[in-house]
Amino acid sequence: MRLTGRRVSSGRHVASILFLACAVAGFSNSREVAADPAFTLSSTDLAPGKTIGRDLLFDQSECKGGNRSPQISWRGAPANTRSFAVTIFDPDAPGRGWWHWAVAGIPAGTDRLPNNASASGVLRKMGAIEARNDWDTDGYGGPCPPPGKPHRYIVTVYALDSTDLRLRQGTPALMFEHEIRTMTIASAQLTFTYARPDAPR
Repeated sequence: MRLTGRRVSSGRHVASILFLACAVAGFSNSREVAADPAFTLSSTDLAPGKTIGRDLLFDQSECKGGNRSPQISWRGAPANTRSFAVTIFDPDAPGRGWWHWAVAGIPAGTDRLPNNASASGVLRKMGAIEARNDWDTDGYGGPCPPPGKPHRYIVTVYALDSTDLRLRQGTPALMFEHEIRTMTIASAQLTFTYARPDAPR
């Protein structure tokens, strides 16, 4: 699976096609975005035609999943990348959308995160830091939309030109995203969807 990467731009736009080439979503003020087809993102947990596993769903509310962050891999980041960041955002949630994950400070030599990197301690060992998601917990908080219409979940990996982010563990994800985008030189995305079945009557 090959997904188009982006150079960063100002504006607010989301152009995504399920598991196909997609554009960087601009949810805050950012620099200029230009297509960078060399920078790609893939996932064994989010493969085309594969139903999202229950282990990725939120483990509270009505979903009772495993709350394991998905495996992701990337390649083709710019040579001047100093660090990476990753976010997962649901633009179909009411209001301003819903942040499920934001992590920064991933070392430049990294090219993948294993399944459950958030809860397993892998990110801490790397020296990465995780935001407080919109479930009000630190780290990854999986999908758990209302029953009915599918929601899109945009996974983005950012190549940053700095390791000096003014962030700390537990900072709200929206603030993570703003800081990340000021230092982004390229990014790549994939989008998956999930619909929660209607509750049995």
